[in-house]
Amino acid sequence: MRYFEDLEVGTKQAFGHYEVTREEVIEFASKYDPQPFHLDDDAAAKTHFGRIAASGWHTCAMTMSMFVEQFRKEQSASLGSPGIDELRWLKPVHPGDTLRVEAELIEKRQSRTKPHMGFTKSRQTVFNQHGEPVLTMISNGIMAVRDPEASQGETPERSPH
Repeated sequence: MRYFEDLEVGTKQAFGHYEVTREEVIEFASKYDPQPFHLDDDAAAKTHFGRIAASGWHTCAMTMSMFVEQFRKEQSASLGSPGIDELRWLKPVHPGDTLRVEAELIEKRQSRTKPHMGFTKSRQTVFNQHGEPVLTMISNGIMAVRDPEASQGETPERSPH
């Protein structure tokens, strides 16, 4: 199991492989973001997208899927997330694209009031198959602390950036 104590600020990871399908783009958009350029070829062709594009929220969901798969692989002691500080959709994601993630841990601190939990902040970039960034975000995570008593009183680690 990978706990809060095992994380080191500055560590970078590359992971994920998500193949974007037309059926999934349309299904997601139909339920959660039914704008014409997510659903209809002709409507999308008349926009700056040029063709059907995935909802940005769908791109976030695909990214989360890759994160959860990575958490499973490394047996992460993840306890969820209190939110995202920054989110940018940089380039449309289209059916046929293949996505991957690069992440860097930029900050971590143990909770003073709940020492069994640690908070993390990481910068993520999602790339398509051409190496073009399609999404960036600064996300916050919560991790279980392996030994809360041993870790208390440590100063927070912060990236020099």
